[in-house]
Amino acid sequence: MFESQKDQMEIMLKGNEEFRRLYNHHQQLEKRVVAAENGTAPMEDLALNQLKREKLRTKDQLTRMMEQGQAA
Repeated sequence: MFESQKDQMEIMLKGNEEFRRLYNHHQQLEKRVVAAENGTAPMEDLALNQLKREKLRTKDQLTRMMEQGQAA
């Protein structure tokens, strides 16, 4: 995530507590999605889809914060 903006992301992680919290939450969601898709943590399709939507919403929030950080 944000591979092309790695430097800015590191700055945001160090200097913005909300960004860091959301980033960590996104990472946890990613692990849960991967585990469910690999079958190591079975999950109903509806629950998996909800998890993916939450992950996407979190990524959208992170993206907006990154864009606002560039404008500042």
